[in-house]
Amino acid sequence: MSLTGHLDAAATARLWQPLVALLERETPGMLVVDANGVDFCDGAGLGLLTELARRQQVAERQYTMEGLRPELAHLLQMFDPGDYLEVSTPRAEPCCLLEDTGRAAFQAWQGLMDMVRFTGELTLALMGAARKPRRIRWSDVWLTTEKAGVNALPIIALISFLVGLIMAFQAAIPMRQFGVEIYVANLIALSMLREMGPLMTAIILAGRSGSAFAAELGTMKINEELDALTTMGLAPVPFLVVTRVLAAVIVAPLLTLFANLLGLAGGAVVLLTLGYPLVTYLKQVQAAVTFVDLAGGLTKTLVFALIVAGVGCLFGLKTGPGASAVGDAATRAVVAGIILIVVADGLFAILFYYLGL
Repeated sequence: MSLTGHLDAAATARLWQPLVALLERETPGMLVVDANGVDFCDGAGLGLLTELARRQQVAERQYTMEGLRPELAHLLQMFDPGDYLEVSTPRAEPCCLLEDTGRAAFQAWQGLMDMVRFTGELTLALMGAARKPRRIRWSDVWLTTEKAGVNALPIIALISFLVGLIMAFQAAIPMRQFGVEIYVANLIALSMLREMGPLMTAIILAGRSGSAFAAELGTMKINEELDALTTMGLAPVPFLVVTRVLAAVIVAPLLTLFANLLGLAGGAVVLLTLGYPLVTYLKQVQAAVTFVDLAGGLTKTLVFALIVAGVGCLFGLKTGPGASAVGDAATRAVVAGIILIVVADGLFAILFYYLGL
């Protein structure tokens, strides 16, 4: 077989299939490739030459290369046909629904085990930080607190105010039929302090901070910065995750208080438009809620903050190779965070019901 000219990507694309078909048809016991006329060869051309040698080795036949220029021969030596005797094939599609279900269940089990291991490691790291607070990098904690807290105030203010406004208008319509529009204040106060304030704050944190944590740690993993930290004897969880978790725990209750205030302000606007004075609205709010309602909402917020920061960091540390993996990790962190927040909120509702709160 004699090859001449340029073995670039365009020429290789035209030659690949005909040469492979020729080898399958002729089945030569000895293949001699004369490359005296080859004056240029790129990666595609080297791949073609390696493929010819590989096919001869698979068929247990002989192969010889002659006349290849020294600089091209040096490049070709970097590729051993023996390394490609078993060509990988794309993963077969599931044969049936049962196999697809089993694979999904196995992946879910692996994800659950990863979450359990990460929770244990994070718990030990937090306990170590509580025993020796000076080891915590507080400068990073305050920087993360600013990014996750101060920068989130505008969006939380807008959403909380509008939610309080909308809920008050929607509740005023049926209550007007019975002449008890003043009880809109009770509804807004209880729903914001016990439910909507903590839940909206947690979801906003999951969308902003949880995805940011996953993207930051995922980029560090792709750039092998996490491997460098491990090589220097610094475990990623105590060094990187603890600071982010502490920042989320510090800032989440403050953001929840701010969301509660803005939600009550939205309800006050509606009551003012209905002709009730502001002092009447405030007195009604004070009579409707107690410190237990506020404390219950803040307790939820602390748990939600742990979920948001923990899930974001977990998926960041689990980021796979490639630039698209960072986006996938951020997406999974937001989705998983919101799901776990709703599940935790349901568990809190059951717990508060049986405790009579």
